[in-house]
Amino acid sequence: MRMMKVCAELFLLALFPRTVDLTLGLGPNKNVEFTFLLPAGSTECFYQTTAKNDSVEVEYQVIGGAGLDVGFVLVSPSGHRLVSDFRSSEGLHMVDPTEDGDYRMCFDNSFSKVSAKMVFFEVMVNRQSGSAYGGQRDMVLPESMVDYKLEDIRVSLDSVHQHLEKSRQVLTGLRTREARDRHLLEDNLWRVSFWSCVNVFVLLVVSVTQTYSVRRLFDGARRMRA
Repeated sequence: MRMMKVCAELFLLALFPRTVDLTLGLGPNKNVEFTFLLPAGSTECFYQTTAKNDSVEVEYQVIGGAGLDVGFVLVSPSGHRLVSDFRSSEGLHMVDPTEDGDYRMCFDNSFSKVSAKMVFFEVMVNRQSGSAYGGQRDMVLPESMVDYKLEDIRVSLDSVHQHLEKSRQVLTGLRTREARDRHLLEDNLWRVSFWSCVNVFVLLVVSVTQTYSVRRLFDGARRMRA
């Protein structure tokens, strides 16, 4: 039953849109979260477009599959390899400032010839040239409202917005780790149950064999006295 459940989960996940060299369409100060199945012996890449002087943060976790590890590479638009992780279960990387162009993020499972990996990753792009409330930057304040310090209020709102986004990202990471730990617990439970049944069966066979052998010894002794 456990193997059937895992196969069903992987089959449903495989139905999700999954395309090699997928371009992620992110707007300013927006995040994208994606969970996909990385087949055994393959590599898949994703692209994120950024503007100059932005910042981009990439976090990934392997939540399913034997070993819970993949390779990860982050390449800049100019072709420089910024990050290179080999057989890691999770990672968090930030590029600040960014270049103008497409950043390439590749997940590698070529070292595994049998096991597919279930990978979750999140990309967060923050525009430095603007903000979620950037429309207020060019406001001309009347002299009677200078004391209200609208610019300070706007900066405070931006800071609150960024902290809320960071909190949401942390909560998402915690949920992902919880899902990975639950998969591990279920796998370990299945293995413990299987080997426990095997041990019980072996003990029963040994007990029956010993009982039969002892009874044969006593039966032989009685025949000799008779």
